[in-house]
Amino acid sequence: MKRNLLSLAIVLLLASTGFSQQEKEDEEEIRTGLNVGGLPVIAFDSDLGLQYGALANLYFYGDGSQYPEYRHSLYFEISRFTKGSGINRFFYDSKYLIPKVRLTVDLSYLTEQALDFYGFNGYESVYNPDWVDDSQPDDVYQSRLFYRHARNRFRLTMDFQGKLKFDHLNWSAGLAFFNDKIGSIDIEKFNKGKDEEDKLPDIDGLYEKYIQWGIIPIDQAKGGNTNYLKFGLVYDSRDNEPNPMKGIWTEAIVVTAPSFIGNDFPHTKFKFSHRQYFTLIPKNLSLAYRLEYQGTIGGTAPWFIQPNIHTPYLRSANSEGLGGGKTMRGIMRSRVVGDAIALGNIELRWKFARFQFIKQNFYLGLNLFYDAGQVVKEIDYTIPQSLTPKVREEYFSTDKEKLHSSYGLGLRIAMNQNFIIAVDYGLALNEQDGKSGLYIGLNYLF
Repeated sequence: MKRNLLSLAIVLLLASTGFSQQEKEDEEEIRTGLNVGGLPVIAFDSDLGLQYGALANLYFYGDGSQYPEYRHSLYFEISRFTKGSGINRFFYDSKYLIPKVRLTVDLSYLTEQALDFYGFNGYESVYNPDWVDDSQPDDVYQSRLFYRHARNRFRLTMDFQGKLKFDHLNWSAGLAFFNDKIGSIDIEKFNKGKDEEDKLPDIDGLYEKYIQWGIIPIDQAKGGNTNYLKFGLVYDSRDNEPNPMKGIWTEAIVVTAPSFIGNDFPHTKFKFSHRQYFTLIPKNLSLAYRLEYQGTIGGTAPWFIQPNIHTPYLRSANSEGLGGGKTMRGIMRSRVVGDAIALGNIELRWKFARFQFIKQNFYLGLNLFYDAGQVVKEIDYTIPQSLTPKVREEYFSTDKEKLHSSYGLGLRIAMNQNFIIAVDYGLALNEQDGKSGLYIGLNYLF
């Protein structure tokens, strides 16, 4: 907790120092040509640890006639997290490369040495914080990585959007390829160079137990290939995409993984998302909310793809949940996994300072937020009859699933309205979802 607050304080101090040296500008300078937002990556995520590496975001504005909208955006990132994750990513976005069609391309290789796994169906799976607390007695403590497994993911997505005859209504189509390689965490690697008392015990975690119990089918245990085709409609009347002050974004998409294009586990999902933005004080204060539903409507989705949140525009390196910095801040990453899920977020966004620095336009913003979600259709599995009543009670709850929720505060540092550094701190309202989370990254949540 102290570490989280210290990190947040440092960011706030740097932001306020930069502002104190600049005079507030009422009017922004129109950007033209090429603009580069490059940073060494020093970020923090409570689920992933300290992030280090480098990123660059290149924006091409042309003659500036469409500013703050850009003509082309190219994003590059190579970074690592101290808890074992890695991001190698290229992302391209443009409405101008193909006439009258928006194209987004994501090419990523994502490595997870200790990916969160808390079971299925939300509160039906019991989370025991004492099992990962090495200060507990030996007969209680299991392992700091009891609720983790390893995963390497290669991802390629291409999405297209074009306008229909009706105002603000777009068609959406795309394809995506995922290759997931999953296994147990590498105990020897985590224990290398550690004192004996700090080493992780070599025991089966929840992932291994679910395989042994048949909850994770053996043919899905190590992952597989998933090839998606996507079709849908998008209504978009937002006035500014990175942080709208007014407008609506509504999408309805069907994402299908049919067997005839090489899928190991054929299935189809439906995703609906609605976001709306209200101006409370022109230019400075707005209210935004997001409602989402995603569920399987055909076939059986494999367990390892169920946390994936589908979208025609991938704003960040990961789009998984529910739980974590991109869905429910303060709640453990992927704590809420089901065959169908619902999500809601609401934010009060205040731009409290504007200034120019290094010949660029900046603003500072504060957010108050509330996040909530739950499983609305369960993943179907059978608990083995061979388990003792004590074991069943330790791992599976008879309580019905209910709302998971969190609240918190965020800071935004925006350059030219497009390159946005984000800091969010969230608190979970139920100890079964964890305690809190600090997230330092890029962009508004939605």
